[in-house]
Order: sequence, then structure tokens, then C-alpha cells
Amino acid sequence: MKTLSGKLVWVEHASADPAEATRFYSALLGWDVASMDVGGQPYQIIMNAGQGIGGYRQAQPGEHANWGIYLSVPDVDRSFSEALVAGASPCMVPTDFSPAGRGATLLDPTGAMFSIWRSSTDDAPDAPVPPGHWCWHELHATDDEKALRFYESLFGLEHDSMPAGEETYYVLKSGDHARGGLVRNPGGAGPSLWLPYVLVTDVDAAAHKAETLRAEVATAPENIPGIGRYAMLLDPQGALFAVFLPERQ
Repeated sequence: MKTLSGKLVWVEHASADPAEATRFYSALLGWDVASMDVGGQPYQIIMNAGQGIGGYRQAQPGEHANWGIYLSVPDVDRSFSEALVAGASPCMVPTDFSPAGRGATLLDPTGAMFSIWRSSTDDAPDAPVPPGHWCWHELHATDDEKALRFYESLFGLEHDSMPAGEETYYVLKSGDHARGGLVRNPGGAGPSLWLPYVLVTDVDAAAHKAETLRAEVATAPENIPGIGRYAMLLDPQGALFAVFLPERQ
């Protein structure tokens, strides 16, 4: 099976009420759901444009609502061991989720949760995505240099950098393909977390509609010169995500 190391291959919403999450995102983004048996348990798959792009699950006791990212690796067990040596902490040891694949979850050295995944099928090739798909993800870290060393080492990535106010924004890359972003939280404040972005056709309309659905606008719509327009939103259960529309080239 072909894997693209470090590529975002799945995004999963955890909450106390997955049914409420399903209703909210269906109303906001038009997502459908499909049920699949994974590891002997029913699992709700997020469907957009006929493709599975993520899932909903019940949060663990004490776990706040969140969107969790899954990054592809060719060997989950090996990457899990390498991550621990590099300073990560285990959350879920390598586990089979038949028939979908094998995965594990960790906290990186800055405290951000992420998962590694080896699908039972080929990773989708790098290509433009339709509205409603995940189009980007970035780590907001307490220590950008530590995080950069960790992710480049674990996934064999390189980076480009650019100014981002008083901080530096890093674009993690595999060859010519961007794999995600990384930036230090202002002043190095916590917590560290991964933020996923959904492609939309109108950022302002999406933010307004989210508010009517009882979400909170964490960062009002604004432009990133030369890149696009985005907004950060907190869904009604408190999970943070962003919506994004790139500039026309």
C-alpha cells in the first residue's frame, strides 16, 4: 500500500454528544454521515462530496471536545517507538481498527495531541479538494523550534519559513507538497494544539451561519495577504476549527 508520510489523512471530532456534532456540521457545511463497523464497533464517518473525510466519536471521560488529526506513516509501530524516543508521550498504543487500518495517538513534546495512521488502502494522491473538505492544518505550539525538530524527524519533512507578525510561520513539506503549518503561540503561551481548516466558498457567510447555529467566532474573518481569507470557530461543544478560502491565482 502506498503511504505519503506526514500527509493529513483523517480528522476526527470527539465530543460528549456526537449526535449534536453531526447536526451542527451538517447544517453548517452540508456534511452527511455513513455508518461503518470498525473494530467491532459502529463508527460514524463524515461524508463530503461522496468521500469519507473524518469521523465522529464519543469523547473519553474528562476529554474536552476537540478535532483530532491523523497523519500517515508507513509503519505505525515503528513511528510510535520513534516518537517516544523523541520526547512524545503515549495516549493510545498502536491498535488495529479492522478493516480500516492501524493507528496510535500521542502528545508531541509541546503537548499537542496527534495520531499516526496506516490505512489498509492507498493514501489519496495530493490534489485539489472540493469545498467542505479539509484543506490545511497547523500546529500552534508553545515551542516552535522543538515542535519543528520533532515533526521533521518523525515524518521526514523539510520546511519553508515566512514572517507571521512577531513570530515565524513554518510550512512543513515533503518535496514540493505542503504537509501542514507550524507557528509559535504568542509569547509561547499554551496550550499547544493542531487546528484543522475546512475549505469554504465564503468565509464570512460560514462564520455568520455558525453563529446562528450557536457556535462562537474565535477569530473574526480576516485576510492573510497573498494567501486567502479565514476565520476560527468554536463549535457549540467547544471544538476549535477554521474555515478558509484561498485567494484566486
